[in-house]
Amino acid sequence: MSHDHDHEHDDGQDVPSDMELRVKALESLLVEKGLVDPAALDAIIDAYENKIGPRNGARVVARAWTDPAYKARLLGGDATTAIAEMGYSGAQGEHMVVVENTADTHNLVVCTLCSCYPWPVLGLPPVWYKSSAYRSRAVIDPRGVLREFGLPVPDDVAVRVWDSTAEIRYLVLPERPAGTDDMDAEQLAALVTRDAMVGVARVAGPASGERA
Repeated sequence: MSHDHDHEHDDGQDVPSDMELRVKALESLLVEKGLVDPAALDAIIDAYENKIGPRNGARVVARAWTDPAYKARLLGGDATTAIAEMGYSGAQGEHMVVVENTADTHNLVVCTLCSCYPWPVLGLPPVWYKSSAYRSRAVIDPRGVLREFGLPVPDDVAVRVWDSTAEIRYLVLPERPAGTDDMDAEQLAALVTRDAMVGVARVAGPASGERA
């Protein structure tokens, strides 16, 4: 099975891939020549990592919460097509699987070999998702990892860990929070965070102080 990923030293430290090294070299050259403002570049990356990308996934989640027929298609074995109905498809999202959090099951997504991630619906992967610590501990001690994210999971709730690969990428459909019955899809989407769609957080209700 092919799997594009960063390699590691024997001491567990990540080694940048050839593509990452080329990107860094190009970025350095552009900055040196005054063609790129590092601050502007950081702002663009932040937007794609935290705003533009995750908003796509949030809209998918909100529609699933409000449209039972869409939810059935999303969870019915062809999530790629269902997500494409919303206009979100392309590289890093060719083969999608959506897993649903329920009262008795909590799902957590990781990529143990590298940082495979569904770019069309979540944007760029956060630094912690790519770290060796998360990639290893999410499988070995998922409950401990979730506690460190501020999300303790009761013992009577099963925790399932899904390992994304270059062939299949996963998206968590979080539980719809209480107190949102009167909210429309747009309002619901505003509540959904990237972390909830990876599985390291819950979606907080509109009047909740719970970590989202």
